[in-house]
Amino acid sequence: MYEKSIELLNKAVADEMYAVHQYMYFHFHCEDQGYDLLGGLFIRTAIEEMGHIENCAERIIFLGGEVEMVAADEVKKIQDVKKMLEQARKMEEGSVKDYNIWANDCSANNDAGSRKVFEGLVTDEERHFSQYDDEVLKIEKFGESYLALQSIGGNMSATEGPAAQ
Repeated sequence: MYEKSIELLNKAVADEMYAVHQYMYFHFHCEDQGYDLLGGLFIRTAIEEMGHIENCAERIIFLGGEVEMVAADEVKKIQDVKKMLEQARKMEEGSVKDYNIWANDCSANNDAGSRKVFEGLVTDEERHFSQYDDEVLKIEKFGESYLALQSIGGNMSATEGPAAQ
């Protein structure tokens, strides 16, 4: 009865797994380049995406399906910060589009529970998009100066913690 919902939820699991892998890759490279604040944004988003996997997996199991733990795509080896943010923005935009459609598909199949899962995902992905979009716009407006401030700000916050006082 819920085959379509299970299929869509598994697609979401695959997309979210890819996002976790991609954002962790970005996190590692931002941290390596001294962009601790942007690295923090990527890791926080990756952790939220893990929660999305859990929500989808719980729903799949509730519906009697099997959770397919396969990432939707391979990690893209992007090390330029602006390109990382543009890729993240593109990923989130695609998720918002897909999840809106899938929420409607679930509703059409009389599955309000899965619809609610997708609606919750849409809200989070729109927020993620907005965060990445804001960072891209700041880089475009302020250029390398903004990235330099990201590096300095991240390093200062690390040295001004409780242990440094």
